[in-house]
Amino acid sequence: MPKPRKISGGCLYTPTGRRKYLSPSERARFIAAAWACPRSDLGTFCLVLAYTGCRISECLALTAQSFDVTECFVAVRSLKKRSHAVVIREIPLPDDVMAEIVRVHGLATGEQARKLWTWCRCRAWQLVKAIMTEAHIEAGIHATPKGLRHGFGLQAIRSGVPLNFVQRWLGHARMETTSIYLQAIGPEEREIAGRMWTLAVAAPH
Repeated sequence: MPKPRKISGGCLYTPTGRRKYLSPSERARFIAAAWACPRSDLGTFCLVLAYTGCRISECLALTAQSFDVTECFVAVRSLKKRSHAVVIREIPLPDDVMAEIVRVHGLATGEQARKLWTWCRCRAWQLVKAIMTEAHIEAGIHATPKGLRHGFGLQAIRSGVPLNFVQRWLGHARMETTSIYLQAIGPEEREIAGRMWTLAVAAPH
């Protein structure tokens, strides 16, 4: 019988128990810091990362024509495909985020094939980390662009987004990879646990 394949990064915690994702409050602070960022181009970069869950290299590859302003979505090319096949996934964006991208980057005019952000991956990583510091997110493995991506996946699942949608938006080849976001406790689970605690207190001794 063949051994089951091990999913790379298939856990939301390190072996020592440290979480790899931004919590909802950290994610909210990151988004607020992105909106308040005096560098509008950095602000839009961080907003796209936060609202699409795309990888930092995928975000850097976006061009003006990647954004459909009318339908309010961004077409992201999945870069981690072993088959090297071209896979494009469409991810919806909030209206206010799309409007900000149009305002900052002038999507209505100019060359549609131009990249919106021209930093190298290393520089972009440093800039995103700086916004996390600005958002008072404590340093750790969670306070990274990958942690932001995991935070997006968790937020989607906790908001009731179907798992197959999350799989498509994140560009996962297999559902098993996406299912790691079912590991983390959510508000519904806490509510159920709360009812259990209440019943335990009310039970006769």
